[in-house]
Parts: sequence; structure tokens; C-alpha cells
Amino acid sequence: QVQLVESGGGLVQPGGSLRLSCAASRSIFSSGTMGWYRQAPGKQRELVSTFTSGGSTNYADFVKGRFTISRDNAKNTVYLQMNSLKPEDTAVYYCNAVIVLRDGTVYDYWGQGTQVTVSS
Repeated sequence: QVQLVESGGGLVQPGGSLRLSCAASRSIFSSGTMGWYRQAPGKQRELVSTFTSGGSTNYADFVKGRFTISRDNAKNTVYLQMNSLKPEDTAVYYCNAVIVLRDGTVYDYWGQGTQVTVSS
């Protein structure tokens, strides 16, 4: 069973920063698309950012340049640097890994989630 190990959540004031971390196995990290999603209470999970093994990044519009996704290949870890945080960023943040086999089979893995709370 693949494990996605998350850390970095916490309580910050508006305008503050946090960096989330997520580690995956080397094989999945090297071949899959890593991403971050978030889910606020009573709301559906939404995409925040993705980073493919080929180096392409994707950001939701609401990030507006505040968040940066990055990868450390030596550590098999993806990061989400969150700056200028707003109260509406409050949510549980989930790490995600997607791999697609040559026959089209899709494997979709999730971390346990880490709480981010932005409040004064």
C-alpha cells in the first residue's frame, strides 16, 4: 500500500505563510502527477495545484500567485508554499498522487489531510 505522508498544517494569521509537505514512494513520485486539494467544512474537495513528473505546474485561479508548488526529487517530496494566506484558505489540505499505467489503468492515492486555519 502506497503511503503519502503529509505535514505542515497549522494556525496562522491572515497574511501569514505555511509550507505543506508530502512524500511518496520513488516510483510513484517519478512517474505520476502530484497535487494538492483542499476541502472546507460542508464543501466539496477542490483542486489547488498540480505538478507533473514532466515538470508542468497548474494552479487554481484563486491562488492568484500566492501559492507555489515544488518538488524535491532527492526526497521524493512535493511542497506547497502558501503565502499571503486569507481566511477563505481555511480547509483541510490533501496530498494526491495519480499514476496511469500503459494499459490506461489509473491509480489515485490520497494523504490523510492536514488542517490549515487562517484566523486573527
